[in-house]
Amino acid sequence: MVDNALQPCFILHRREYRNTSLLLELFTPEQGRLPAIARGARSGRSMLGAILQPFRPLLVSLKGRGEVKTLSKSEPEGRALLLQGNHLYCGFYLNELLTRLLQREDPHPQLFLHYSNTLTALAAAEPMEAVLRHFELELLDELGYGLLLDQEADNGDKIEAERLYEFHIEHGPVVFETGRMRSPMVVHGATMLGMHRRDFSERRTIQEARGLMRRVLAFYLGNKPLKSRELFRSTP
Repeated sequence: MVDNALQPCFILHRREYRNTSLLLELFTPEQGRLPAIARGARSGRSMLGAILQPFRPLLVSLKGRGEVKTLSKSEPEGRALLLQGNHLYCGFYLNELLTRLLQREDPHPQLFLHYSNTLTALAAAEPMEAVLRHFELELLDELGYGLLLDQEADNGDKIEAERLYEFHIEHGPVVFETGRMRSPMVVHGATMLGMHRRDFSERRTIQEARGLMRRVLAFYLGNKPLKSRELFRSTP
């Protein structure tokens, strides 16, 4: 990436830095996730503080050879995406997932596009469960952790819609033996097939996919809980 060349960008996180600056966590298609300093963005004479907000499509140019870049130029790319209510908390959740799971300076241009489309869907108040599950599955695919959802892990047999399967992380689904205690990792074949098609129109698929994805993501996130999930739970 050439210094000072404008590129699309979203801000995943921002915090105050020194007296008048901001420390930003950026997500770009060409450089992936990376930190940058917006010098003077909080000074009274600067308009940058109002522009540099999460969920706003931006064009930015960066300079510097160190790990932390310097923001040399920033401008809006279209209108800000207005997320409201629980859809706003979903946006925070997406940003936290990207911050926790993406390695620094590891480009994922297709994931960037999917993130942008997901924010647009949330701004349009589309059903949250379907939007989030779709994004989670695409994120895992991009990271190389994609889930096997259309065939059994041990023998390659096709998944049967009404049969029960136990999903083993980093392996895949195996037929659930009747008589054993069920866990959230046990789901109907129809749920996995729906997830494979990105079809969350059935209530059972929504419910079972939520529990399954929560445990799969927890495996890769580690023991530190997601702050955005706690914020969502605390909402009246």
